[in-house]
Amino acid sequence: MPGYTITFARSARKELQSLPIDVAERLLKKIELLNINARPAGSKKLSGATDLWRIRVGDYRVVYKIDDNRRIVDVTVVRHRRDVYR
Repeated sequence: MPGYTITFARSARKELQSLPIDVAERLLKKIELLNINARPAGSKKLSGATDLWRIRVGDYRVVYKIDDNRRIVDVTVVRHRRDVYR
């Protein structure tokens, strides 16, 4: 079974580029793993949304949508935990 294609919303890409290099590298490693398993251990479905999931990477959160039919993971938000749900 082929893996998922990972796409980034423009805002998520900008947020990722504004982070320190070491933090961005850690986040990208976790995001790349979504290619293999879009729902890894520790991921949670966000309540109140039909298709949003999140993973934790230290103090940061990656919020993404999963389209199982087209095999796409769309990263929508990459932010610090204090700002992500605002």
